[in-house]
Amino acid sequence: MSRESPFLSVIIPVLNEAESLPPLLDTLGEILDCEVIVVDGRSTDGTLQQAGQCGVTVLSSAPGRARQMNAGAERARGEALWFLHADTTFPDGAGVAVHALRDAVARDDRAWGRFDVRLSGGRGIFALIAAMMNLRSRLSGIATGDQGIFITRSAFDAVGGWPDQPLMEDIELSRRLKRSVGRPRCLRTWLVTSSRRWERQGAWRTIWLMWRLRLAYWLGANPDGLARLYRGDA
Repeated sequence: MSRESPFLSVIIPVLNEAESLPPLLDTLGEILDCEVIVVDGRSTDGTLQQAGQCGVTVLSSAPGRARQMNAGAERARGEALWFLHADTTFPDGAGVAVHALRDAVARDDRAWGRFDVRLSGGRGIFALIAAMMNLRSRLSGIATGDQGIFITRSAFDAVGGWPDQPLMEDIELSRRLKRSVGRPRCLRTWLVTSSRRWERQGAWRTIWLMWRLRLAYWLGANPDGLARLYRGDA
C-alpha cells in the first residue's frame, strides 16, 4: 500500500438507489482520508448519473451485491474496507462511526466487525427487530450487510473476498472470517438503515421469511433457490 493510499475505502453497491444515495454521499464527503466507491448493478433510475455528479469513484458491474462489492474491493486502495448500503444514515455523524472503526482495527491488521443498527421507522416493532439483530449478531459472531461490515485488507484477502452467491453472502463471509481470523468487533456506535423492506412487505411476514431463509441456509440449502424464494419467484 503506497503512502498516498487512504486509510479507508467505503464501498457502496447500488441498484436503483437514486433517492437514497445522494444524502449518503454528501455525508461521506465530510470524512478525511477516505475514498468512496459506488458500484452500480445496471440501475435504470438515474443512480449512475447521480453518483457521477458527487465526485466519487463510480464503477459498473453485473448485478449481484457480492459481485458488486468484490468489484469495488478490487479497485479500492484503502487499508480498511467498509461496505455500506445506500440507505445508511449516521445519527451521530459519519465521523463518529469512522473514529470507532479506526479504533477497532488500530491494533490488528486482520480485524473485521460491524456496527449496531437501528431501523428508520418509528413503530415499536422496528426497535425490537433492530435490538434482536444486534443481540443475535453479538452472540453468534455473524454480521449482516445492513450493519456496515468493515474488514481490513489483509483479512478480506485471507478469505478470498465476498462469496459469489445471490443471497446470504454476508452470512457466509462472516463464517469464513470467524474461521480464518476470529470473531468480529461488534461496535455499539449506531448506524440507521431504512425500514422500507419491513414496511413494504409487512414486519412480521418479513421476520418469518428471513428466519426461514437463514434456517434453510444453515441446513445446507442452495443460495440460488433461497434467492428465488426471497424475491417471491418460488
